Amino acid sequence: MRHSVALSLHDRKSRVAHTSHRFVVSFLLLALLVLGLACGQTHEPESAAKLTVAAASDLTPAFEEIGREFEASQKRKVVFVFGSTGLLTRQIEHGAPFDVFAAANVSYIDQLEQKGLIVPGTKTIYARGRITMWTSAESSLKLEKIEDLLRPEVHRIAIANPDHAPYGQAARQALETARIWEAVKPKLVYGDNIRQALQFAETGNVEVAIMALSLSVQSKGRWVLIPEELHKPIDQGMGVIKGTKNEQASRAFSDFVNGAKGREILSKYGFAFP
Repeated sequence: MRHSVALSLHDRKSRVAHTSHRFVVSFLLLALLVLGLACGQTHEPESAAKLTVAAASDLTPAFEEIGREFEASQKRKVVFVFGSTGLLTRQIEHGAPFDVFAAANVSYIDQLEQKGLIVPGTKTIYARGRITMWTSAESSLKLEKIEDLLRPEVHRIAIANPDHAPYGQAARQALETARIWEAVKPKLVYGDNIRQALQFAETGNVEVAIMALSLSVQSKGRWVLIPEELHKPIDQGMGVIKGTKNEQASRAFSDFVNGAKGREILSKYGFAFP
C-alpha cells in the first residue's frame, strides 16, 4: 500500500515537472517569435520598402516606363503620384510622405530647397519640355501657328491652370508673347494639370489643347509644336525630399533618371536636355 502511494506521488511529480517543462519551452518559443517579429519591423532593410515619387503629370507615360526599368534593375518597388507641380509642392510643404519630387519646372525645387525641404546636393535638371497645340484625329481643324487659335471655329481651348502648373504658365507666356492672350482668354478652359487638359480635348469638350509634347507623342491626336522662343524654357527639376527614410534608394532613382537609360526613355517622349 505504501509502495502504491509512493508511486502515485512520484507519477504526479513527474506530470507536474513535465507540464512545467512544456510551459517553459512554449513560453521561450513565443518570446523568440515576438522578438523576431519586433526585430524584423525595427530593422527591416531599406531595400524592402517601396519608393514613393511625386511627379508632374507630363511625366506620366515616360516615368511609368522608367519605373518598370528601375524596378527590374534595382529590385525596388516604385509608386508614382502624378499631379500638378504646384499642388504637389504644396503637399510636400505640408509634410506629404514623398521620397523624390520630379517637378515640371526647376523653380519649384528651388522653392523647396530654400525652405530646407530638399536633401542638399540632390537637385538636378533632368529634362526640358516643349508645348504643342493638340487636336483630335477626327477634328476638321488644321492648325499651323499659334495665331490660328483666333479663328472663329475655335470655341474652347484647354490649358493647364497657370496658377500652379508650369505647362499652363508656358502656354500663357506663349499666348502673351504672340499678343493674343486677351483675345483668346474667354475661350480658355483650365485643367488642374496638363493631363486633365488633354482629357478635355480627347473627350471633345474643347477643340484644342495646349499640351506637353511628352503627352502629345503618345496620343492618338494631331499636334504641332509651339515655337520655344515664345515662352521661357521648361527646365524640369528633381530633388530628394528631406526626411525620407529611403535616401539611398531615392538617390539611386534620381541617378537612373539622369543616366543613359533614363535619358533614352525621356528622349522617346520628346524631352530634350539643357
